[in-house]
Amino acid sequence: MIEVHLFGQVLDAVESLMADTPELHLRAHRRGVKAWFGGEKPPREHYEAQLMARRHFDGVEGLVLEIGFHSEHKDAAANVEVLRRLEAAETKWRKPLGAEAEAGIFFGADNWRRVSEVWVEPDLEDPDLAFEVAARLVDYLVAIEPVVSTR
Repeated sequence: MIEVHLFGQVLDAVESLMADTPELHLRAHRRGVKAWFGGEKPPREHYEAQLMARRHFDGVEGLVLEIGFHSEHKDAAANVEVLRRLEAAETKWRKPLGAEAEAGIFFGADNWRRVSEVWVEPDLEDPDLAFEVAARLVDYLVAIEPVVSTR
């Protein structure tokens, strides 16, 4: 299964790129990799690079790769507040993330929020894909975490 291999490589690359960040935790799974800071258990606010059904993005069949920050609290109001703080601090993260980063409602889960981007129909056989995904996930970790960790 290519996804396991791909996201295992993404995990290894993120670990290498963020080697001086001991509080960073990573977990690869069949369809993605999750990253977070703090305790051993992933919190409701975390980062992911994951394959998703394209229909959640634009209604077309196929796959997309979504990379970015997620706020997945059970309480929708908490997610709205996280996104409000991120939007208020957009000048801090917009330049390093660029126009590709979109802040808004999570795909297929109206109560969750995100700052992320979508790569439509990525070439899962591309030998450079794992590093490209890892580098972009690191961009999100470095740009967004200073904003959300100042609670």
